[in-house]
Formats: sequence, structure tokens, C-alpha cells
Amino acid sequence: MTRITIIGAGVIGSSIAYELSLIKGLDITLIDEKKPASGSTGAALGVLMAIISQKKRGRGWKLRQLSLERYTTLIPELEGLTGKKIPVNHQGILMLRFADDPLERWDKLQKFRHDNGYPLEIWDRNELLKRCPQVQNDRVIGAIYSPNDKQINPTILTESLVLAASQNGVNCQFGVKVENITSMGIDSANNGQSYHIKTSYQTLETDWLIICAGLGSTPLIDHLQPMVKIKPVLGQALQIKLNHTLGNVNFQPVITGEDIHIVPINNQEYWIGATLEFPNQRGEVKPNIEFLEQAKKQVFSVFPELRKGKIVNTWSGKRPRPDGEAAPIIKEVPNYPGVLLATGHYRNGILLAPATALMIRDKIMENALK
Repeated sequence: MTRITIIGAGVIGSSIAYELSLIKGLDITLIDEKKPASGSTGAALGVLMAIISQKKRGRGWKLRQLSLERYTTLIPELEGLTGKKIPVNHQGILMLRFADDPLERWDKLQKFRHDNGYPLEIWDRNELLKRCPQVQNDRVIGAIYSPNDKQINPTILTESLVLAASQNGVNCQFGVKVENITSMGIDSANNGQSYHIKTSYQTLETDWLIICAGLGSTPLIDHLQPMVKIKPVLGQALQIKLNHTLGNVNFQPVITGEDIHIVPINNQEYWIGATLEFPNQRGEVKPNIEFLEQAKKQVFSVFPELRKGKIVNTWSGKRPRPDGEAAPIIKEVPNYPGVLLATGHYRNGILLAPATALMIRDKIMENALK
């Protein structure tokens, strides 16, 4: 039986655990120092910007397309297995257009998406105000509407993935710290490399090691080979409660503009975020209240009704951003057969989790067939 150990139970690690749990003959362990979705995943807004992104070719688009397709089957699959409802906003994503945003690039994207079977609508200002009267700023000249893009509650999604994986036989160990990883050389029984993973409770022997610990990935592999650097980029967000629905109660898409999202989570509450805060020269990054205030000012200038709401929650989280290579990092560690990295997703962890899990699954299965 092939032994697989996954370190990190955010949305990436949990997605991988679930996809692998669907394959017979695997002994899978999922480890995390904290509970699932405690890090970047728990702080995310879950906005899946796939079709509305400007990615049209190459790895960036292929990953988005693969995730989009898998999500259509994954959500009902998980709900059926766990009996747990996963909140999903199926009303699409609306991206506001400002005067400095050339229409030509959206015309090209609309044609490309249409040719590939994905709808994308270009609205002028009149259409926007008719559909979303809550937008009240003269700088907004129109919008792009993607009805097939979605928003998913990241924490509940991850909890459902873990529950389903556990039901399928995955050994989930939370509150367990990985202290050391050692290569044990060739395992004659499995005709491949094996590794010892020393934790605070035990030592595990594994044939495949999948590291998806976000910002914790670098220290885990540094002693194997210092080949990747992941730096934190902090984001702050807040939750506002109104005593009424913003705009049309029957049309509540995610609205995004100038890199800030307004995410409906029920008829009267909205998530707003997130800021983009980079480390200082010492590599430190801490929440800066000025950035959050600027984000609020920016949102209130477009949606003045939100000023009447009450801020009921604020939070922050650190996104894992690769330094020196493109996000995300999905590859085998050179000279260490069976050690895979699935990390550094930066701002697209929720979006790319299904595609990442399928890529890792295929890598393992390809090796098994050799």
C-alpha cells in the first residue's frame, strides 16, 4: 500500500487529501500544526475570479479552467457525502470599469471566452445602474459581468473536504507539529525513496511527501534543499452589517473594483477586502490600520449606503507569495523523489485548489503506472 503524507490542512492540503482518498490502495495521512483553515485559507474571501480574469492561455488559464470544471461537480459531491451545506454565491462576479480601463481588452476577452463557451457581458453605465443601483460614483463608467464565476465560503469548504477525506479513510492529525523530515533512501518494498517525518507525537514513514503548508513550507524543506522562498503579503478585511439589502435583493453578485471585493454573505451582511500589504526590509508584515481605512474610504466612495452599516468584524491574514518564481508552486523537489510542493498560491488558493489537487493526484498516479 502506497503511503502518502500531506503537511498542511488549508484548502490546498485538504483538497489533495480528498482527491487522493477517492483512489483505492493509498494510506493517506493529513497533518497540520493547527486546525484546518487556520492560516491563509481562513482569512480568504473565497472569490473565484476565473473567467473574468485576463488569463487566456498558458498555465494560468489552464489551472483556472480545470478548477472551474471540478468545482461544478465537487460542491454537490461534498454536500452529498458530508450532509453539510457549503455556502456558494452562484450569482457571478461583477467587475467595475473606471475611465482608465480600456474597453478594447475586455472586447478581446469577451470574444475569447465566447469562443470557448463561457459567457462574459460588457455593461455600459446605464445597464450597470439599472442592475446595481447601489453603485453611486461618477468615476464608474460601466462593468464586466461574469455569470459563471463564483464565491465560496473558504472555511466551510475546507472543513467539508477534511470531513469527506476522513470518511474515506484519511488519517487526519491536527495540533501536530512536524519537527524533522529525513530521507531514508530507497525502500525495496516500494521501489522508491522513503522518508521519516518526525512529529511531536510519533515518527511516520512515507513514500510520498506533499508539502502544502503555505508560509510554513520553506522551513520544512530548507534542510532538504533551499530551493524555494515564500514571503508573506498581508491582507485585511472587514464585515459590515446593514439593516437592509444593498441594491437589488434578487441580484447579489460579488462586486469588485480597483482590487477591492464586496462579498454578500447574506441579505444584509457583506465582507469587504482585502488590502495588499508587503513586508518591510526586515521581512516583517503587520496590519496597518491606514491601509484598512483607505480600503473603507475607497469602498464607501462607490457604495455610500455601506456607510450606514455597522462593522461587526475585522481580520487579517498572510498570503504565501513565491519570491523569484510564478505562483503557485506545484512541482517535485529536485533530487528528492516523492517530495512534492503544492504551495505559494498567493491570492488564488481557493480558486486553484481543485486544479492543484488534480495535478498532484496525476503526478502520483503516473509514477505508480511506471
